[in-house]
Order: sequence, then structure tokens, then C-alpha cells
Amino acid sequence: EVQLQASGGGLVKAGGSLRLSCTASGFTFDDYAIGWFRQAPGKEREVVSCISSRDSSTYYADSVKGRFTISSDNAKNTVSLQMNSLKPEDTARYFCVVNALNGDLAVALIDVRTGSPLGYWGQGTLVTVSS
Repeated sequence: EVQLQASGGGLVKAGGSLRLSCTASGFTFDDYAIGWFRQAPGKEREVVSCISSRDSSTYYADSVKGRFTISSDNAKNTVSLQMNSLKPEDTARYFCVVNALNGDLAVALIDVRTGSPLGYWGQGTLVTVSS
């Protein structure tokens, strides 16, 4: 059974920081992308960031570049997301997700046609940024 346990969400004021962490277990991909997507009410699902197990290359959504930093520990199957300079528009439930990596890292975690997540994901953790 694949499990992804995320933690670190909470309430923070605009300009503040949070660090999300995720521990994944039970998957057997040789090469994989692991990262985060977020879902806010009334908004489309968005891949925030992900990292490749193959070469540690990273992907960031334009909306978070320069503010968020992803890191991972392949030996422990953990991934973290350091979120700085948070904005109210970052408010969302953040889901840790992992999928096989067969090509472009940017599209490894979400079906670009339907917006549906790919692979395995957990329950998510809520991030609320107040103005």
C-alpha cells in the first residue's frame, strides 16, 4: 500500500514562512517525480513543485519561483517544501504526490488535459495565509 503523509501546514501571515514535509512509502518506481500540488476552492489544481529522483532536477510553477524551495532525501523517501514570502493567494490544501518519471518533470504529476493528479497522493495539509 502506497502512503504519503504530509505535515507542516498551518496559518501564517502574509510574508511569513512554512515548511511542508512528506514521507512516502510503499511505491516501487525506479525513477520518479515527487512533489506537491495544491487545490484551492474555486481554482484549478496546480503543481507547485516537484523533484526528480533520477538527477534531483526541479520544477516550480511560475507563481512560486523564487519563493519556494523543494528538497528531497531519496534514501528516506521524503520531500520538503520550504515556502517563504507567502501570499494570501498561496492559501490552499497542499498534497504530496509521487509518480513514475518517464519524461518531462513538469507534467509528471498532473494530467495536463484533465487536471487530474497522476500517481499516488495523500490527504494533504492546509495552508492558510492571512493578509
